[in-house]
Amino acid sequence: MTAAITEIEGKLCPPAGKLAIVAARFNGSIVEQMVTGAKLNLQANGVAPEQILIVRVPGAFELPLAAQALVARDDVAAVIALGTVIRGETAHFDFVAGEASAGISKVTLDSGKPVAFGVLTTETPEQALSRASLEAGNKGADAAMVALEMCDLLAQLQADKL
Repeated sequence: MTAAITEIEGKLCPPAGKLAIVAARFNGSIVEQMVTGAKLNLQANGVAPEQILIVRVPGAFELPLAAQALVARDDVAAVIALGTVIRGETAHFDFVAGEASAGISKVTLDSGKPVAFGVLTTETPEQALSRASLEAGNKGADAAMVALEMCDLLAQLQADKL
């Protein structure tokens, strides 16, 4: 007789705590569409408005530090980091995009709480606008789904029975 295989997958359901959206003000019109997409998606999946906290930071480089402060709070279940870095004529893009990505990853692993990566890294403003569109493919909405799913998955993994 063979044992049954256990498969675990997170569901899109509201966590017990707050979901913090950390949004960069740089490239603000693009990021704001992503914030709107994230809020709409969270609420469509049962998250109450009072569970949503929005924190503004200057740019993508500052996202990890704000995320780190937020995950240290007991009342925050997950962070959704939203920003846009568009390639320019200098190496600035590489430094900001790389450090934002590495920092967000470090905060996630160090804290054990989900920090969803919603930082667009594009070649042109048009590409960024396309990925932030509320009509299709909003990456803020996608990051919100990741946060919800990972909150549920981690709760299942930390439960007494697997």
